[in-house]
Amino acid sequence: MRRKPLAPDALDDIDRQLINQLQDGFPLSNRPFAEVGEALGTDEDDVLKRLANLREIGAITRFGPFIDAAAMGGAFCLCAMAVPEERFETVMTLVNAHKEVAHNYERVHHLNMWFVLACDQPSGIDEVADRIEAETDIEVKRFPKLKEFFIGFKVSA
Repeated sequence: MRRKPLAPDALDDIDRQLINQLQDGFPLSNRPFAEVGEALGTDEDDVLKRLANLREIGAITRFGPFIDAAAMGGAFCLCAMAVPEERFETVMTLVNAHKEVAHNYERVHHLNMWFVLACDQPSGIDEVADRIEAETDIEVKRFPKLKEFFIGFKVSA
């Protein structure tokens, strides 16, 4: 599903604090959502509802652990495609059907579909990208990681 940009007032202060808190680490405990809620001055149920809403409105695209495939002998690769507008939804569905697709974003550019492949073997990158090309008849441009940068993203309250 393609998402529209968020309205400026889509997030309240607690939503913004929640996004920031989750990027600094998630508690490993029996009731992690309760711990996060306590830190934000709310409760476990509210945190769970807010996370579901943040996903629904597209403020976050996923919530879960980040597994470093490269550290475990696998590989990541940023990929891009130039998808005709009239085929975008169909191609997006085909691309997203691959379990190796970590996330997929539309961009305003001639390369308008960008996604990350995460494979358990480096050879998997070309195998999956080649399958996507065969299924869509569109070239998958591959941009392998040359250097890793860690960038923090904070939402101002």
